[in-house]
Amino acid sequence: MAKAATKAHPGVKSAVRIVVAGDRGTGKSSLIVTAVSETFPSSVPPVLPPTRMPDDFYPDRVPITIIDTSSKVEDAGKVAEELKRADAVVLTYACDRPETLDRLSTFWLPELRQIEVKVPVIVVGCKLDLRDENQQVSLEQVMSPIMQQFREIETCIECSAFKHIQIPEVFYYAQKAVLHPTGPLFDQESQTLKPRCVRALKRIFILCDLDRDGALSDAELNEFQVKCFNAPLQPSEIVGVKRVVEEKLPGGGANDMGVNDRGLTLTGFLFLHALFIEKGRLETTWTVLRKFGYNNDIKLSDELIPTFKLAPDQSAELTSEAVEYLRNIYELFESDGDNNLRPAELEDIFSTAPESPWDEPPYKDAAEKTALGGLSANAFLSEWALMSLLDPSKAVENLIYIGYSGDPSAAVRLTRRRRLDRKKQQSDRNVFHCFVFGPKKSGKSALVNSFIGRPFYDSYAPTAEEIYAVNVVDLPGGIKKTLVMREIPDDGVKKLLSNKESLASCDIAVFVYDSSDQSSWKRATELLVDVASHGEDTGYEVPCLIVAAKR
Repeated sequence: MAKAATKAHPGVKSAVRIVVAGDRGTGKSSLIVTAVSETFPSSVPPVLPPTRMPDDFYPDRVPITIIDTSSKVEDAGKVAEELKRADAVVLTYACDRPETLDRLSTFWLPELRQIEVKVPVIVVGCKLDLRDENQQVSLEQVMSPIMQQFREIETCIECSAFKHIQIPEVFYYAQKAVLHPTGPLFDQESQTLKPRCVRALKRIFILCDLDRDGALSDAELNEFQVKCFNAPLQPSEIVGVKRVVEEKLPGGGANDMGVNDRGLTLTGFLFLHALFIEKGRLETTWTVLRKFGYNNDIKLSDELIPTFKLAPDQSAELTSEAVEYLRNIYELFESDGDNNLRPAELEDIFSTAPESPWDEPPYKDAAEKTALGGLSANAFLSEWALMSLLDPSKAVENLIYIGYSGDPSAAVRLTRRRRLDRKKQQSDRNVFHCFVFGPKKSGKSALVNSFIGRPFYDSYAPTAEEIYAVNVVDLPGGIKKTLVMREIPDDGVKKLLSNKESLASCDIAVFVYDSSDQSSWKRATELLVDVASHGEDTGYEVPCLIVAAKR
């Protein structure tokens, strides 16, 4: 695994903007001029105009613009605006003036947090040649406490514009922090790869493990190298890579071996990337991630995820091919054949996605659980149907993460508009959307919960936000359809109906009332009138059903 390629990939910045800030007289302008001209200036203006470095100045060949800033108090607002537009910030202090170093932690770094500048920071000690020889202290000793407190500091470096010491390195590190940031990949405190990075690398490993034997053979490793770095590995290099892994990960068991008789394991693959990062070779791991379409958030770049333009009363559903793929995935991970996908097995399915998409509402607990707390095949597919209905792009994105290799844009089909379905009084849709309305304490939640076997509670807890439940419904003739129930809190009806298209995605509206409470019936009928009137006014009329609860 050698040098990083310089070709741009999706999600890579096409230009870098570096803002230089710091106290008056710390050497900001001299640093910039010397970096660009390679000559120390005899005099500099108080603030330089924006300075462009040559595109070929550094190996990545990404244009760099350097912004000098004023140290005047009256210019603080302008400096703050420049800092907010930065891709990276260079903070300067003067090596011969300790008070300017103190100001980093008492003013500049807190100020960056205050104005919510969330970009890499490079701390630069200028005028190294002027430091008192009697005050020689190691940079690590000085900066370690500050870096512990301010994790946004990517690198610290000392330089001298007058003696041309480490001047190009300053902006190289700043550019590198933007193009190849440490933060998304590595936890400095625990010295481990971050979870999202591990999940992305696991997906890449699986994609490269063509024979699915859990290890990268020499041929697969070489193919990976060519794909990412446009250069093959020599046999001696492959031996060398495996030797390094074997020395560090001899492995006492099958799961912690870095190399086995079939090749480099996932454990070994992850170890190599942690090693690259520890040695400062972040560009290697970033090149791999970007070659497989990842952006700086360690998610697939937007251009790889199809978007779907739907009419308000259209739906998106997974195609039969995508559903079949998901059935196979279910069977592959549901190991003991009891139609019960355990939580750990579900987590394993999504272990190659940035995170499980079903850990948060509206997907969390939206499908029926088995007696053992897992998901049946129908419940698993129901969750996917819900995600396709609410956010088809997210559904397809997660299909890609878990290994779907078909055309992503063909994994979803757009249904006929509901208006036409009602006109023809027929529909070929497989997923139907039911809105559940009703006054407080009418039994809405109990109805929705019972649809997926959620437990019934005697005590009343008002519904604060919309709740979804999804399940498969059996129809005559062995036909199966998926029904999505969406509970609308009584307090949320006004907001819902303020949107002209709010009923466009609704197939049927259910109005629940407490049959033992006359005021509940009154409120339910008021809601029905409001919803029906809204449907007539907007052209999105829906059939309505009244349900008497608590009989």
